[in-house]
Amino acid sequence: MKITVENKKGLNKNLKIFIDKETMNSYMDEKYEEIKGSVNLKGFRPGKVPKEILKRQFGKAVFGEVLDKVLKETSTKALEEKKIKPAGQPKLDLKTYGEDKDLEYVLSVTELPKIEIKSLESIKFDEYTVKIDESETDKRIKEIAKNQPNFKEVSTDTKAKKGDLVSLDYKATVDGKDFKGSEGKNTQLTLGKDLFLKGFDEQLIGVKKDDEKIVEATLPENFPEKELVNKKAKFNCKILSVKQSEEVKIDDDFAKNLGAKDLKDLKTLISKQINDEYKNSLDQLSKNQILKEIEKIKVDEVPENLIEEELKILSQGMSEEEAKKNKKDFEKKAKTRIKTGLILNEFGEKNQIKVTEQEVQAEVQKQLRMMPGQEKMVMDFYQKNPSAIASLRGTVYEEKILNLIKEKGKANKKEISKEEAEKILKEAHKNDHLEEKKETKKKSSTTSAKEKKPATKKVKSNPAVKKTKKVSKK
Repeated sequence: MKITVENKKGLNKNLKIFIDKETMNSYMDEKYEEIKGSVNLKGFRPGKVPKEILKRQFGKAVFGEVLDKVLKETSTKALEEKKIKPAGQPKLDLKTYGEDKDLEYVLSVTELPKIEIKSLESIKFDEYTVKIDESETDKRIKEIAKNQPNFKEVSTDTKAKKGDLVSLDYKATVDGKDFKGSEGKNTQLTLGKDLFLKGFDEQLIGVKKDDEKIVEATLPENFPEKELVNKKAKFNCKILSVKQSEEVKIDDDFAKNLGAKDLKDLKTLISKQINDEYKNSLDQLSKNQILKEIEKIKVDEVPENLIEEELKILSQGMSEEEAKKNKKDFEKKAKTRIKTGLILNEFGEKNQIKVTEQEVQAEVQKQLRMMPGQEKMVMDFYQKNPSAIASLRGTVYEEKILNLIKEKGKANKKEISKEEAEKILKEAHKNDHLEEKKETKKKSSTTSAKEKKPATKKVKSNPAVKKTKKVSKK
């Protein structure tokens, strides 16, 4: 095989590949030997059919298979030999080919640019740790205790009030007649929550244990017996108990009920939990800083074919006029995205970063946990969309690359208070929101006056300031 590299200017190259007819004939002979044993022709024993007969019968099909195999093998070998990493699928142009002929073709390829990644090992970024004050931990534990039900039965002469837990048996009638589902045993209601039937709870305020009380309530629209919908029912209630909420005592037993060893252990877990809530968001800020620094790294030339593909993605769903109006901005954004991706990928390859199937599945499980109640729908989506799994794999790959860059880079370590963390995250959140508004305004300016409406995206609240009620011990 002879390889000649032409058009060496820039990233676009033509590889002229020549394979002489003797080599092509040897490939053909191998294929004929391969099929000889499986061909059954009248008048010939299996494996004894002469090559000339095989050529007459199967020559075109054999040549097609051989040509396909040779093109794949030699094009891959040519790229490896010339140390060319293609950006996208190379184009192949056959010049000379045929049975008992030389094979000559041109492989047009856009090469990935040479990228210097050594600077990534000295990249600078802020790395935060949040110092959680003991009073903050105590405050969180008190909030958890406040939300823990702790009802104690009261004396028989104590009247039920709003917030108390009342247990009752009831038998209901409509127009003096029983109906399906008209009886209830040991039904528990927290007065004031109005979770049973509208207006039912308030009629039980003032009842005592062993009281009997007639309660009237209208059956709702979603009542199973359709003929009784919106009809007034009478409930003959027998009060079994009245319980009042007591303040939960924060001690070792309370801590054990939440999965901790004791109160001291619970405080450690809660402190870590609060820290982690901020850490995840602050870590993302560090990674965003790294990505901004990567954008500053110079890449001499970005492959045009990759920019074109990215432009198609950015302008997806737009009219030709809209895409044309935004072309300049899109080209800038496409170049930045492609350049960043190329740098990250080069770093990933140099450091032999791989994504395992277990890591992909772990990411799928993470997505499932984020959508409780819709697990089956999410799982079906990933099973039916290989491209979605590929996208997840790409997310995991990028995350692993950024984590390694963080390990190798130069972190400016900062210990900050919870208040400082909130301020930093609020500022970042504000900047993101302004960027989103800027993008929305830019897009809306390309629409017609008729279509112009206030277009604002719903901004998700920062996870760092959400309060967690459960304690998880990792």
